[in-house]
Amino acid sequence: MVAHLRELYRYRDLLLSLALRDITVRYRQTLLGVGWAIMQPLAFMVILTVVFGKFGKLATDGTPYPLFSYTGLVPWTFFATGLGLAVNSVAANMTLVKKIYFPREVFPLGAIIGCFVDFLVAALLVAGLMLFYRFPPSPQLLWLPWLIAVEVGFLVSLALICSAMNVFYRDVKYLVPLGVQLGLFVTPVIYSPSMVPEPLRAWYMLNPMAVVVDGVRRVVLHGQPPELAPLGVATGLVVGLGAFAYWYFKRVEVKFADLI
Repeated sequence: MVAHLRELYRYRDLLLSLALRDITVRYRQTLLGVGWAIMQPLAFMVILTVVFGKFGKLATDGTPYPLFSYTGLVPWTFFATGLGLAVNSVAANMTLVKKIYFPREVFPLGAIIGCFVDFLVAALLVAGLMLFYRFPPSPQLLWLPWLIAVEVGFLVSLALICSAMNVFYRDVKYLVPLGVQLGLFVTPVIYSPSMVPEPLRAWYMLNPMAVVVDGVRRVVLHGQPPELAPLGVATGLVVGLGAFAYWYFKRVEVKFADLI
């Protein structure tokens, strides 16, 4: 695996070029350009605020619902968009895969890097909403790199597995969006984890995205550290899943050119 990672590092320029291409293509001939990175979670925030904040009266742990929902939507949108674009990234580049050799993982990784840029842009509005609602920043923000690393590791792991499987079974690209839609309801994006019954809480927090979203809200909105036990478990799960995902991808990539 170390040798594969070194090889990937040698192709870092290609990886960055693919990421830049994905960003350029996605926003070419659009009026708002990269502003769409903010518009998507912002539009969902407005809808969720009306449906769940005004009508549903969901518990938000004392946070205004627009800020509560947007803070959860930013990491979730990054995860959902990144996985959705990565799953078909290898199959969509069949011409390059057949012609020359390079690490095939650059395709899903490039898609994720492009989405990470969107994530950073969308996160700027969180700071604006915090200023508007008078939520001061806290030293607990130093936990954010760890939380984001868990999300990126989880996303990369699923992207490697799903993009490889999609080469062999093309219906994977249809199953992934369905799984992402269902995943929204087992992740505390529109509600607080405090609404989950206590006996189910430990199982619920085995979802790394639940740990990430809850942790981001704790450090950003409440000035509290994330719950360390779930974060430690999520980190271990992501490391294990990442190792398996990369092993699986490298094991089957030699067959890609024959099957696409």
